[in-house]
Amino acid sequence: MTELRRECLWEYVTPPAAPAAALSGDVRADVCVIGAGITGLSAAIHLLEQGKSVVLLEAWKIGHGGSGRNVGLVNAGTWIRPDDVEATLGEQQGSRLNKVLGDAPGEVFALIERLGIDCQARNAGTLHMAHNATGEADLQARHAQWTRRGADVELLTGARCEEYCGTDKISAALLDRRAGTINPMGYTQGLADAVTRLGGRIFQQSAVQGLERAGSDWCVKTAAGAVLADKVVISTGAYTEGDWTDLQKHFFRGYYYQVSSTPLHGSAADNVLKHGQGSWDTRTVLSSIRRDAQGRLLLGSLGRVDNKPAWFIRSWADRIQSHYFPQLGKVEWEMHWTGCIDFTPDHLMRLFEPAPGVVAVTGYNGRGNTTGTVIGKAFAQYLLQDNPDTLPVPFSPMKPVSAPSLRTGFYETGFSLYHAGQCLRVVL
Repeated sequence: MTELRRECLWEYVTPPAAPAAALSGDVRADVCVIGAGITGLSAAIHLLEQGKSVVLLEAWKIGHGGSGRNVGLVNAGTWIRPDDVEATLGEQQGSRLNKVLGDAPGEVFALIERLGIDCQARNAGTLHMAHNATGEADLQARHAQWTRRGADVELLTGARCEEYCGTDKISAALLDRRAGTINPMGYTQGLADAVTRLGGRIFQQSAVQGLERAGSDWCVKTAAGAVLADKVVISTGAYTEGDWTDLQKHFFRGYYYQVSSTPLHGSAADNVLKHGQGSWDTRTVLSSIRRDAQGRLLLGSLGRVDNKPAWFIRSWADRIQSHYFPQLGKVEWEMHWTGCIDFTPDHLMRLFEPAPGVVAVTGYNGRGNTTGTVIGKAFAQYLLQDNPDTLPVPFSPMKPVSAPSLRTGFYETGFSLYHAGQCLRVVL
């Protein structure tokens, strides 16, 4: 039996980046970006291309957080239906957000091509798979709503659905041709390489300990130095830590785990997601399913497994695989890893301007590859033009989420119980 080790596949298959130093001493920049994930790197690239000097501070290393550990889906839109977005935000603001995030996969793939990033990018679409009649009705509604907005989506049923998904356990699947898949660590490292080529400076292992005014500048302090900057972008997402900011009060953390197999070969494996889409099902506690460039099968779900024994992880992965793809027989599981997601109660992001010259974002709700790319660009445009119309949604008032720690604990307990039920074949 293959050893099931705790390691992120994307870090394993991506060539390591050149080491970067921690901040030491004081430096000056037009803009200081806190958090070198997809949002911060995208903001830095667009600022640097307009002639601004940029310093990025990363508490750990490039790709440590959700930017390098996610499923790698390049999704269009938000977690919720487009009609629900407009009902929550109002027709005008909601329509704008639906347009921006509907076009976001195109922004990602265009940026990858323009910067020459090697990240297994595949613009073949995604599949949202109905696991029962309720799920199929949800997909029918999503299909109708996106079609009304001119999106390139198709509701697959019957033999065509089975051909694309590679399983007869799915009654319908929404194929979104705008979307696709990437190696998220490769994408994040590629963005970081572009920042360096453009003259930006990235300091890793440089956690922020303070943010305060210093005359007309902002002073961003770390343990061994400081950055003086005209403006600041806070893009730390679910990995926000420290007493220097109240941002972590505006979301609650959720966890997401993944399990990857050894590379699979043969006709049975070739028929699983044979057209190259990444996918997820319509369960409330969803399962994500995709393949990587080497043929591995990747399964994921809400919750964490970094605190669970190997037998539990294998049992869960075996259960999902044997239900959807029994033709594969016994699959050897090779790696597992867990990451964090910043959730909001309505599943919509929040943009903040806590002080003049400081912008921040939370609440990507698991859509960071696309949302982070376009929000980083939008923040850069806003800081350059001081025009709020460049933002996909207006800045929100600073109203904390109620009891974020309790929410995290409640959801994690529920996810763990559901997955235990799956392992025991009580639920699926």
